[in-house]
Amino acid sequence: MVDTHHGHKPRTPASHRSRRWFMNKALLTGGVSAVAIMGGYAAASAGAEESTTADATASASPSGPPSGGGFGQTIAYDDFVGVTTDGTVVDDLYAIHSTGVSTTPVIRAATAFLDSLTDDQKAATLFEVDSDQWLDWTNIDSNDRDGVALRDLTEKQYALGMKLLRASLSARGLKQSNSIRKLNQFLGEYSGDTTKALNEDAYWFTVMGTPSATEAWGFQFEGHHLVINYFVLGGQVVMTPTFMGSEPTKITYDGTDYHLFREETAAGLKLLRSLNSVQLATALSTETKAGTNLVAGAGQDNAVLPYAGVQASDLNRRQQQLLLDLVEVYVGYQDEGHARVRMREIEKHLDDTYFYWIGEYEDDSAFYYRVHSPVVLIEYDAESPLAYHEDDDSSGSASPSASATTTASASPGGGGPGAQGDPTQQHIHTIIRTPNGNDYGVDLLKLHLETDH
Repeated sequence: MVDTHHGHKPRTPASHRSRRWFMNKALLTGGVSAVAIMGGYAAASAGAEESTTADATASASPSGPPSGGGFGQTIAYDDFVGVTTDGTVVDDLYAIHSTGVSTTPVIRAATAFLDSLTDDQKAATLFEVDSDQWLDWTNIDSNDRDGVALRDLTEKQYALGMKLLRASLSARGLKQSNSIRKLNQFLGEYSGDTTKALNEDAYWFTVMGTPSATEAWGFQFEGHHLVINYFVLGGQVVMTPTFMGSEPTKITYDGTDYHLFREETAAGLKLLRSLNSVQLATALSTETKAGTNLVAGAGQDNAVLPYAGVQASDLNRRQQQLLLDLVEVYVGYQDEGHARVRMREIEKHLDDTYFYWIGEYEDDSAFYYRVHSPVVLIEYDAESPLAYHEDDDSSGSASPSASATTTASASPGGGGPGAQGDPTQQHIHTIIRTPNGNDYGVDLLKLHLETDH
């Protein structure tokens, strides 16, 4: 076992959190300069010339921000409330219980990975179980991250890190994560720079607490378009928030055909198309699809988001099953046993689950949808291009000469395309959360400390 206190770090300083605030805000506004988004904080700190739009972005409004949601602001762990519908947490939703599913494989994998690290690597990677580090994540391509990066690991350490992901995720989840990383490499080659955060190994591990069969602990795997938060307490697992995205999503690269988020897209369309005219009128927003509509992304841990759309209690049995099938696409990225546990939790609140849609619903339409209940929040958002433009490189092969051109103004919120043009299925962001206080396993940790200590 590893001594967490050896690598304990103080709470994230305000200066660090403010950097994440700027980057998260830039992400949510949708249309930003190449330096602000495609170079991330790392590009600026490396001496890249900042455009005036980075400052303009900081005052732009995002499309569809949650009222009182803490716009893009990374908060401290002690200030965490979680996503709510009105600012008030619904109590007694979560409990410490036996799942009948072992967490031994992930405990062993995490322990082996940590044991392989040097003292300096452990010092950078280990945090207390209630650390601000949990909340200090971003999905943009930044090198401003804590922990140990895949690119800095030895071959043995790298293999053990991958074994930890394999133990935590389903086969489908591991494939999705690896594909996201691979297309991040493509994007670096396409943009002409793989030396910073646009490569498949610019992903960081941090571990909170000590891997244990009885005590709470967890890890975070974080990089561009991929953030996995994995909390463990006994046989219970909370794998939220998990952010997955990609630009592009459909391409042939390095001899392999990729089509990410095909299941998420198809399952959403299938459910929507099953609705009758009355249900459809309730599910569909009158809002025009914007360049970005994601609400509960990075820096939105305390988002206030009222229910919207059609309620599952107004769906027939087949439609309710299609809704559960859609949820399972996202839940099914974690290991199969704990995914089943999670689905049972979600099914208990099926009648109080809402399905909401913005945009058209043709096969190739760019749209946004949301599944929202007391215990799950899922968002899917087809967004405006930021770095990849199909017109530049229709063959799908990476070329430095085909680097992306981005404009300098941010998109106003509330409708219309982003500054980079119409939203497209070639740039998709998704997130799954556990509302009412149990993202990062916070509610379970509180219960654990109250009842077992």
